[in-house]
Amino acid sequence: MICLYIKNISELLENNIGKQNLELRKKALDLLENSIQAVRPKILVEKSIKIQDKRLYINNDEYNLGDFNKLYIIGGGKATAEMAFSIENIITKYSHIEYGGIINVPKGTVESELAERSKIKINYASHPIPDENGLKGTKRMMKIIENSLDNDLILCLISGGGSALLPLPKEGISLDDLQEINSLLLASGASIHEVNSIRKHISDFKGGNLVKKLDSSSKAYLISLIISDVVGDNLDSIASGPTVPDSTTFKESVEILKKYELYDKIPLSIKNHFEEGLINNELENPKTGNVCFQNVKNYLIGGIKLAVDKIIPILKNQGYKTIYFSNRIIGEAMEFGKSLFTLISQKIKEAITMGSLRNIALIGTGELTVTIKGKGIGGRNQEMLLAFLDCAKERGIDYNFIVIGANMDGKEGNSEAMGALVDNYVLKEVVTRKIDIKNYLNLNDSNTFFKLLKSEIITGLTGCNVNDLILTLVNLS
Repeated sequence: MICLYIKNISELLENNIGKQNLELRKKALDLLENSIQAVRPKILVEKSIKIQDKRLYINNDEYNLGDFNKLYIIGGGKATAEMAFSIENIITKYSHIEYGGIINVPKGTVESELAERSKIKINYASHPIPDENGLKGTKRMMKIIENSLDNDLILCLISGGGSALLPLPKEGISLDDLQEINSLLLASGASIHEVNSIRKHISDFKGGNLVKKLDSSSKAYLISLIISDVVGDNLDSIASGPTVPDSTTFKESVEILKKYELYDKIPLSIKNHFEEGLINNELENPKTGNVCFQNVKNYLIGGIKLAVDKIIPILKNQGYKTIYFSNRIIGEAMEFGKSLFTLISQKIKEAITMGSLRNIALIGTGELTVTIKGKGIGGRNQEMLLAFLDCAKERGIDYNFIVIGANMDGKEGNSEAMGALVDNYVLKEVVTRKIDIKNYLNLNDSNTFFKLLKSEIITGLTGCNVNDLILTLVNLS
């Protein structure tokens, strides 16, 4: 098999794991490679955008580039570097419009050669905790907004990760305070929707505030191209929705902080800001119907469904009864791992009842959370798989299986892995070596476990960013 992304493929496909395990791993890892390829930003941009006869076409909409003086490209996220280069390639081939701009991307995302050739400034920032460089880049974007003219076109590129990569705290809130509240939120077990509700209310960029600033500066037209990494594809949650109306409120944000017992732990400057926001409605983020959005158009150009659509036909051709059992997987990773074991057992019973069915594939997508209590190294998919494996060890498995959990951007949690795989070989090793899985779970140290078993999946940053993929293959024969 040809691997463009998985760097430790030879380790994962060692011959000593047994023939059946080897075949299942080859199939599952090939499906993972296909799913990553399907959501490459370059592919998504080229499907959504074209320029012909000085006209810009996005999906079914048409824009006359002759109506605009300059094109500014701004934004941020884990997928925006490849988005920007793809758009730049289309512009230089088919248009003579003057363009430039700046985007914030994670360190290590872009080859320096590509960055040097681009007219779009590539600004490297920190994720998941915002840093000074991210702040500088975001301020430069706001300067572009402030200086834009009525006949300018602003193209905003948004993908997951933008919440951390595009920091611009409200007046009176320092970067240190922003870093502190982000650390608290990420360790709390709060969902991404809950975390981003809070982020939106302490930012001058997120929660539609980018558009609010544009509206007060000029009547330039803004088009936002968005790749979703959130369950349900809610635009106001992706990168905390800088270009869309905010559906959340100060009241909801305070309730979330109290729910996770964080309200009395957050920096005083932020607490004071929330207290003021509760009594002063003018501080609320712009909502649906606000006139500031009249010159704004948001386009969702991709998400995890495209990856699923790519691999389902492959699975069917291989003889698998394929079930896309959920596109809204959320909640605590450890709890879902236990539920997944039960779900697989249920589907196997149904297959046995049907008689002739021998192969089953289960696909789930979403984003789990981890409440961090230990000081180990890991991530949400690895923790989920470890909990699944703990169930398998206790209850036993009498069929051939593999489960992959993958964070599609290439790295999860504080580990270097995109996720991991578990199968009959890993389960056998756990039993043979008498490994205490619960100890690793208690320490939130899933990556150390998967390194030990040589079943972590290493890709490095893929340049993609959509929901996580959980793929299970079961062979009953």
